[in-house]
Amino acid sequence: MDASPDFGLYSNASTGPKAVEYSKDHSVPLPQYLIDYHASVKARRQDSRMLSELFQSQLYVFLARSWASKRVLEIGLYVGFSAMVWSHAIGPDGSITALELSPELAQEAQEAMAENKVDNVQVIVGDASQTISQLCPNEPYDLAFIDADKPSYPKYLALLLEKSQPGAQKRLLRPGAIIVADNVLRYGHVVDSSLGEEQWPVTFNRTQQLEAMRNFNDRCSMEPRLEVFMLPFWDGLVLARLID
Repeated sequence: MDASPDFGLYSNASTGPKAVEYSKDHSVPLPQYLIDYHASVKARRQDSRMLSELFQSQLYVFLARSWASKRVLEIGLYVGFSAMVWSHAIGPDGSITALELSPELAQEAQEAMAENKVDNVQVIVGDASQTISQLCPNEPYDLAFIDADKPSYPKYLALLLEKSQPGAQKRLLRPGAIIVADNVLRYGHVVDSSLGEEQWPVTFNRTQQLEAMRNFNDRCSMEPRLEVFMLPFWDGLVLARLID
């Protein structure tokens, strides 16, 4: 595809947002209750930047359905929006296990899910690096979604792989399962060393986060058991397929 080196993909800056809106309108839609809950969180929470974007969530629905996913492991529940997206994607006969460190966030998420009649999400409160180790599902998960504390991403990946050994009778992820990891580019700081603290929009430790995300991204790309595609959209997404 031809693209001008001066203008990028589109001939002017205003075309990009129009292309995004057009793409949203021509992609799998989200139900109104998800759109409304997303708007509610945006309006009342100062930390709402932690929400997945609506367009991003449309991709999640498409991914889950494309892989015929019925069992989802979510690492990082926040206020429940993404769990509700996965619930919508897999249907009432599917199930989600959602791990959340904060009891307050877990409570808010459970209240929102009850209000929206989402009843196929099991919430486990605690440090995910410990709760993942304790999981022993009757059937392995089809999809794992990582959207929790960024410094722990490498540890979460290691645990998922460790508990999904080839040929094991009991494993956490099935062969061919998908791992979706959000925020892998951290506002572009992972790839652009010219960006500094003044362009870092959150209070979390920048150096620690960037080191962890680069470690995670490198581990994903070098892991022989994973087939990886990285999307430079939103805050960066890793899509990884567990080969064995």
